[in-house]
Amino acid sequence: MMDADLFRSERVRLAAPNAESDAEMFARWSQDAEYLRLLDSEAARPRSAQQAKEMFKEHMEPEEPRPDAFNFVIRTLADDRLIGFVGLDGVRWTHGDAFLGIGIGEREYWDKGYGTDALRLLLRYAFTELNLHRVSLTVFDYNQRAIRAYEKAGFVVEGRMRQVLHRDGRRYDLLFMGLLREEWEKWRT
Repeated sequence: MMDADLFRSERVRLAAPNAESDAEMFARWSQDAEYLRLLDSEAARPRSAQQAKEMFKEHMEPEEPRPDAFNFVIRTLADDRLIGFVGLDGVRWTHGDAFLGIGIGEREYWDKGYGTDALRLLLRYAFTELNLHRVSLTVFDYNQRAIRAYEKAGFVVEGRMRQVLHRDGRRYDLLFMGLLREEWEKWRT
């Protein structure tokens, strides 16, 4: 039954990535060390618009679309502003599982539910359109904002890799979180 717009919530929409128009914003986000450190374990490194465009094309908009990746940019409904990205990668069709990634690059949209809205849209897409059974993700234990958003969406901690990341003289754990389709169905009702 077609009861909801797959790509639109009350505040955000998931849109196709466009390297020509979006790469400059991704380059700007690469100047924000805190954003980069929340995103992954790589050393924070600024990128030029050209570097961002090349990276963007490789990962978000490849010439040959990958059957195991579904990437979107997140735009606000109010003013169509690009605020982040969300996607599923490493889809294993035989097992019905995928790995989720999300980033909100625009700080003014942090802690206001925009990421949670985008996450809910992507999960609905994963479980109803792609018919997946499971969605997984990883997050560092210092990223409490993301952990709260994931738990709000129904994810549970399934494992922990202790002291995997060394940053600023401290060690941090990597959490493995997952959500099964039946858990998502209970959560959304």
